[in-house]
Amino acid sequence: MTADEIRGTIHGTAPVPLSVLDLVTVGAGRTATDALRTSVRLAGLAESRGFHRYWVAEHHSMPGVASSSPAVILAHLAAHTDRIRLGSGGVMLPNHAPLVIAEQFGTLEAMAPGRIDLGLGRAPGTDGATAAALRRSDTLDEAADAFPQQLAELTRFLDDDFPDGHPYRRIHAVPGPVQATSPGGVQSAHRPPVWLLGSSGFSARLAGTLGLPFAFAHHFSARNTVPALDLYRESFKPSAVLAEPYALIGVSALAADEEREARRQVRAAALGMIRLRTGRPGLVPTPEEAEAYDFSPLEREFMDSWNANVVHGTAHEVRAGLDELHKRTGADELMLTANAHSGEIRLRSYELIADAYGLPKPVA
Repeated sequence: MTADEIRGTIHGTAPVPLSVLDLVTVGAGRTATDALRTSVRLAGLAESRGFHRYWVAEHHSMPGVASSSPAVILAHLAAHTDRIRLGSGGVMLPNHAPLVIAEQFGTLEAMAPGRIDLGLGRAPGTDGATAAALRRSDTLDEAADAFPQQLAELTRFLDDDFPDGHPYRRIHAVPGPVQATSPGGVQSAHRPPVWLLGSSGFSARLAGTLGLPFAFAHHFSARNTVPALDLYRESFKPSAVLAEPYALIGVSALAADEEREARRQVRAAALGMIRLRTGRPGLVPTPEEAEAYDFSPLEREFMDSWNANVVHGTAHEVRAGLDELHKRTGADELMLTANAHSGEIRLRSYELIADAYGLPKPVA
């Protein structure tokens, strides 16, 4: 792996490379099949318009988010794209055995050589009870605390370099580098770049110490963005992967042809988030349902606070908001996620943002 696989190319007048984070959201009246078909269309759009990478995120037990199996979705997207980088944003490592992740992403790398990113998080991607069911254990804090050790084990499997005497020395993640060193082996020794994801300072410091690229979840932890990026840069030590820090931030962004429509869409998404945060997860509500909903004063306060960190409006307004956010954070890449009830609205949003920045047009 090289830094060139991490650092993206700037297109048009964008301040930094632009990428896509897909939560595979399911709107009321829609199915998971509908959401996954939208993901295929969105990945194709992103590729044709010059977005650098396309990530999907691991979530569980959330009816409105159909991305419980990132590796499966990425395999499907790999079959429908040719150039765009594909990755996890992220896989929640404590939910899985490191060997399983190495095997899954080794398989993805074999499917789409040189196009796969492995983004890792230490949060469960769900509530505590579901995390316990996934991990077959209720020691969730211990699992999170063991993240550096799990990361080291996963990296050893990816590189196939456990030292002599280690109990896993003769265990190999396949597909993987061992095939290149086997008699007659012609398998590429290449493996996906590892990214650390976070919404606080823990992974920021760890990514900096290890010299790895870092992705921060600004879209749901905006108040921590600048402190976490500062900590990452201050902690950074050059590595074989990166000579200098490289950080992207996930940003909620929704552009519409009319400002009013953008407000309607983010209001509905905020209602869905309120239900999730109060233990009532469901499908993404329609704008009509959100307009008719009687928000309590506390819910309205949450909605206003949440939507203050969603860059939304017309394409011009979203571009201005993204430019300001880049200037304020110094992020090396902006990864945009559009949370809306309708797949068509989400697709239109990315088209409008691409046009606002003059990103490449699809070749006929």
